[in-house]
Amino acid sequence: MALHFTSEQRLDDGVFEREFSLGEIPGILWTPASASAPSPLILLGHPPLGLHKMYPRLVARARYAAADGFAAATIELPGSGDRPRWAAAEQARADLRQAVEAGEPVSDEIIDALILPLVDKAVPEWQAALDALLSLPEIGGPVGYSGGVISIGVRLAVVEPRIVAAGLFAGSFVPRAMFEEARQVTIPLHVLLQWDDGTNDRQAALDLFDAFGSKEKSLHANMGGHTGVPQFAADAAAQFFTRHLK
Repeated sequence: MALHFTSEQRLDDGVFEREFSLGEIPGILWTPASASAPSPLILLGHPPLGLHKMYPRLVARARYAAADGFAAATIELPGSGDRPRWAAAEQARADLRQAVEAGEPVSDEIIDALILPLVDKAVPEWQAALDALLSLPEIGGPVGYSGGVISIGVRLAVVEPRIVAAGLFAGSFVPRAMFEEARQVTIPLHVLLQWDDGTNDRQAALDLFDAFGSKEKSLHANMGGHTGVPQFAADAAAQFFTRHLK
């Protein structure tokens, strides 16, 4: 799939932001203001809420990465944003809402239907985006992955050898099948966990961390809810990527 840039702008800190399309998949690439050599790349994962809704958080993360000399890129997930509706995903989200509103535990069946097809569809798209981005003269690698959905990050860490380090956000449901995949992960990991995340099964996040096969893995747990991540957590993640991508 060919990558076509559709718009560009300079942000106030000099970061160059370009929107692109990869076939039917929209995405955004941010590159540092003054890069003399091709930049390492961080792929920015995010929940399936749509790029428009996630943009303020994504651009903040991208600017943080650019300050350390990294390019950053993201793509729209299947069935999200302006992409075609995906009936199975919408049904799974409806089933999840119903369980949560009824105060019932979220079943393995709901979690599997919500996450596994998303992983199966999204990961090859991330790999296609990586092919296209690494062909640009301003992007050189190595490559890191940062963010959620954590199961997408796990699958990418297993199947994509160009990703050499991952910063994972433990804030999404984890299908049981992903624990087996986690054992195959060997790259360095920096895992962020919000201790009081009401929508997240803390024990599942701890069990997943335990399952990772990486020799270097660190768990950074902070008090507070899903959106209460402290600023210093971003500093620790930045240091992790500087260690492994520079």
